[in-house]
Amino acid sequence: MRKNFLVINTYSSLAYQAVTVACGFILPRLILVHYGSAVNGLVNSIIQFLGVITYLDFGITAVVQSALYKPLAEKNMNEVSQIIASAGIFFRRIAYALIIYICILIYMFPNIINADFSSTYMGILIVAISINLFANYYFGLKNQLLIAADQKIYITYLVQIFTLIVNTLLCAILIECDMSIQFVYSATATIFLIRPLYYWMYVNQHYQLKKKIKLTVEPIKQKWNGIAQHIAAVVIGGTDSIVLTLFSTLENVSIYAVYYLVINGLVKLFVSSTTGFQSHYGMLWAEHRIGELLKSFNRFVWGIHTGVIFIFGCTSILIVPFVKVYTNNITDTNYDVPLFAVFITLAFAMYCIRLPFHLMVLAGNRYKATQTSYIITAAINILLSVLLVKKYGIVGVAIGTLVSMVYHTVWLAFYNSRHLIKWPLKKFKKRILVDCISCIPLFELIGFFELTELSYLAWIFLAVKVACIWGLWIVIVNVFFYPGICVAIWRKIKR
Repeated sequence: MRKNFLVINTYSSLAYQAVTVACGFILPRLILVHYGSAVNGLVNSIIQFLGVITYLDFGITAVVQSALYKPLAEKNMNEVSQIIASAGIFFRRIAYALIIYICILIYMFPNIINADFSSTYMGILIVAISINLFANYYFGLKNQLLIAADQKIYITYLVQIFTLIVNTLLCAILIECDMSIQFVYSATATIFLIRPLYYWMYVNQHYQLKKKIKLTVEPIKQKWNGIAQHIAAVVIGGTDSIVLTLFSTLENVSIYAVYYLVINGLVKLFVSSTTGFQSHYGMLWAEHRIGELLKSFNRFVWGIHTGVIFIFGCTSILIVPFVKVYTNNITDTNYDVPLFAVFITLAFAMYCIRLPFHLMVLAGNRYKATQTSYIITAAINILLSVLLVKKYGIVGVAIGTLVSMVYHTVWLAFYNSRHLIKWPLKKFKKRILVDCISCIPLFELIGFFELTELSYLAWIFLAVKVACIWGLWIVIVNVFFYPGICVAIWRKIKR
């Protein structure tokens, strides 16, 4: 049954990310065409500044989910109720803090950016974008975490797929009707309120929680030890745009947002493919089934590394041609920045390579023991980005992200090998060596493939050629270095 949940969760997550990526490309393009690069940069800056409030989360979301694995496995609903009650109190406090932060942001934001927009224009937009964030913290997040910890995260994905599609259609209609950007995001907030409402209804119907339970002790162990992991995640996902907003221009924020749109779609593809593994490994770890865990983890690492080299290898060749097509006829900003494309692709390739080790830390509930490394990762990212942005612009912030990710990937591999599941470090070293060997032809291929015309059809043909040639090379390398795994996969495909 557990494996069935893993499969369902993985495929539903992939479906959700596919819809997210598709919808994510539609709306920014419409915003660029109808409102311009400055408005697109403004929207992305506001989203990232609002994301700062998630620092107050202190990583409790991950800790809550990890804490729920054991009582759910033991069907101890009394302990589950205590954890959810404690989480609910905490998240409501964040919702109240968000209101104060929004008021501060409305006052301060016009004074910290270099843009020709009125304070009223930006203030209304900030409120419109923040509505859904408030609702999620106030009564949606605790229920979503319970569903996810119970390996039924596919339920949340189905709701999110529905709301994304409806929201995209509605927003596209409103934009084409020349509605204001504030009105468009107000409509978005209304649609997305469906999510927390549904989670609340589902939990009330399927879980016998004791809603009036009294907390005599703190039920969430290591409650404050997820802070470092959380800060690192927020920094990696949002610092670059904030640094560009403070030290550069909204046009550069827009350039970063367009490239990040592609990269983030790929990152979400990998994150979604690993979503079910965290709860799966959490259950195996809680039940002390280490042999089964190690075997699964070994295949998992191989799959992630192979997928990253293939997907991000193709991306390094195709991302600039795609951005040229995507921003065709948009002349207010130059979006052709190949050096930035290389560094941002490398940075988030490393982010994905570290995922198996990061998820094992979460599944093993090792927040306190690993928090220093997460803090160092965040510090490297921020310091290098701020130091390099003045001289190198968006390339500088990408370099900062890359260096921090290289450090953290190596550190997590060492920690897992020595202190957690004892996965042999020599396997990680071999995997990195194979990755480097795989990437050698990239330097030649980047200059070999060129886009013949600025159209999506031409880009698709180019992508097919790149994927076939690059995919064949990846297969050859893996057959040579990992023949056992390749034979097992081939036999499974034949069956």
